[in-house]
Amino acid sequence: MFKTVLCPVDVNEAGLETRAIATAVPMVRASGGKLTLLAVVLESPVMAAEYLPPDFRENQVREAGEVLARLARETGLPPDQVETRIRHGRPYHEILEEARAIHVELIVMASHRPGLSTYLLGSNATYVVRHAACSVMVIREQTA
Repeated sequence: MFKTVLCPVDVNEAGLETRAIATAVPMVRASGGKLTLLAVVLESPVMAAEYLPPDFRENQVREAGEVLARLARETGLPPDQVETRIRHGRPYHEILEEARAIHVELIVMASHRPGLSTYLLGSNATYVVRHAACSVMVIREQTA
């Protein structure tokens, strides 16, 4: 069983994380381990910085923290079994760095159905699967 599980959350894609978290929680419960919910705040392009409000980054971090806190409560796990973290940068890079930093045994992440752009450009999930030092479970969104 996996004792340390990382579940990246895209706070801009509400609902996409639901199935990933629902998959991770029973594993954490069964092992008595810890679930880490991670949000990555994208760095603003330098060229756009002058057009953004001065508190733009702080607002992004605050909003990400609020979403993560709500999701952590909704897991039903005791507070000592779930934690939240926020990192800044490219999602795939920060997911991998966080996984290394906290010695994660499993990453459970949501992903969109692959499309042509994914095959040509890659995706965060693809990059994480290829480069993670631990196991990775990708949960696809359901289609109608």
